[in-house]
Amino acid sequence: MAAGYADLLRTRYAARLLAGTLVGRLPNATAALALVLFVRGQGGSYALAGALSAIYGVCNAVGQPLLGRAVDLYGQPRVMLPASVLSALGMALLAAVGVEPRWAAYGAVAIAGFFTPPLEGGLRALWPGVLQRADRVHAAYALDAVAQEVMFAVGPLLVTLCVAAWSAGAALLVINAIGVLGALSVAVSAPSRQWRSAPRDAHWLGALRSPGMLVLIGAFFFVGLALGSIAVAAVAYSDRHGGGMVSSYLLSALGLGALLGGLVYGARQWPGRPEARLRLLVALLALGYLPLFLVPGVAGMTALTGLAGVFLAPSLACAFVVVDRHAPNGTVTEAFSWLVTTFGVGSAVGASVAGPVLEDGGPASGFAVAGASGVAALLVLLSMKRFLGEPVVPAAGAVRAENDRNGAVEPGFRAGHQA
Repeated sequence: MAAGYADLLRTRYAARLLAGTLVGRLPNATAALALVLFVRGQGGSYALAGALSAIYGVCNAVGQPLLGRAVDLYGQPRVMLPASVLSALGMALLAAVGVEPRWAAYGAVAIAGFFTPPLEGGLRALWPGVLQRADRVHAAYALDAVAQEVMFAVGPLLVTLCVAAWSAGAALLVINAIGVLGALSVAVSAPSRQWRSAPRDAHWLGALRSPGMLVLIGAFFFVGLALGSIAVAAVAYSDRHGGGMVSSYLLSALGLGALLGGLVYGARQWPGRPEARLRLLVALLALGYLPLFLVPGVAGMTALTGLAGVFLAPSLACAFVVVDRHAPNGTVTEAFSWLVTTFGVGSAVGASVAGPVLEDGGPASGFAVAGASGVAALLVLLSMKRFLGEPVVPAAGAVRAENDRNGAVEPGFRAGHQA
């Protein structure tokens, strides 16, 4: 397994693109924590910190697909670099003005959120051209999902260290400066500079005109909702079981399960169509969430959360393959950005839904939200199965409504999209 990933990373530009993307996404991954620490350091309330985080999240959700569409139209460097600089300047403005006046703080955070570069979608658009073979692309999607788990564990630690060494304002500046360097590393690379999206039909809906894309977005909204509710329910569970590090045990186990599941999934080539495989993986994911509402003791709960995470990274990796097969021609970056954004919005909604539920029913009810959300994701995929059939391949000379087939090992990987 390790040899397969090592072979992948030895491919020219692969390690650079993966590392640059992860580093470039650090500001986005740590924004919620960094904003809370900054507001509290300025003497602001948790309510203000929540409001700023919400503005960042909403603007990010709006900006990612729009910037993704711009990447498909104009290329990666022309969009990624200016966006990363503007996003960093937004956070620098917040660090300079503080939380007063409020309108300036809100505006600064809105700029930072909206202009967060769509590096994640951009990387997945580059993989087919860099790796060439479908089995390597599968492995890269899985490795990317695994690397995210590491980033979301390391990122908050880095923010905390910056705050301890300097200040919360300095942490905002350092993390965002690092993010710009990561985006720069990707954008000036040859694959990023040479990549071109396929010609696209003019349509204001962009990637959303694909029924298959809408099904994926609906399903992964609920997967995100499940994760958001687990994060909040873990804190409530910790309060019932002595506090301290208990919530960290649960969330770390969830991340470790996802990491191991992603590594195993990406280490081999799986037979059959990815659409059918995605339904199976989401079914197993939902099955892993359901027992959480039993809320056993800490050791048992840690084991259950670890098992619940096993099929998360494989589900995401498989979903990226399905996105590439069903996104309309010329919308690949936008399509990946929509999936990432929907997942994040679902997580935020899950956290907000879990709060009132926990007030009424305790930790068990919060984890029940996760189980119900997992089942809802599966029901979306099953009930809309007809829209995730084999993408249509038009007759020769016809206008393509879905991705072109370019002779890759598995249809739908657009290796030909690199100039």
